[in-house]
Amino acid sequence: MSDATALDQADAMIEKAWDHPIDELEALAVRRPVQDPLLRAVMRIRCSLVISDNAVAVQQDRLHALTQPGQVPAYFDLGRITSSAVDLRVAQAECRTGLQAISYVIDARESAATADRTPVARLAQAAVARSTHAPHALSQSPAREAPSAVTGPTVAPAVPH
Repeated sequence: MSDATALDQADAMIEKAWDHPIDELEALAVRRPVQDPLLRAVMRIRCSLVISDNAVAVQQDRLHALTQPGQVPAYFDLGRITSSAVDLRVAQAECRTGLQAISYVIDARESAATADRTPVARLAQAAVARSTHAPHALSQSPAREAPSAVTGPTVAPAVPH
């Protein structure tokens, strides 16, 4: 079993996705939440993961204390052992859920980044850029707006054959 906790795994995923250390990303998420809302979401999930990760450590320590090698637990300790084991399982499930949520946000960030590079988006951006830089017709002054174009093709009336 690896010694990496869920928090360590989350930090590695976040640092790899944003290419900055966690300390810098925490500061960015607090100071400029509007610039990168996905970073803010990931850092909030990470905060809940810190709590869950601490709960895992506490429950593991409690179980180790209750089940020391070479000792038979007392009858009254069995309930505490069982409840600690259940609490440990719940905390581990919360950690897995937090890790999965972070990976989903990172996937969404990558999808949004690749969506900006699709041909349709680039063509639309080019069309907007051309329309703003297009020269005005000689007969029109720049202050006057051009008349609106017809939105659809004209259809000839149906004639019976």
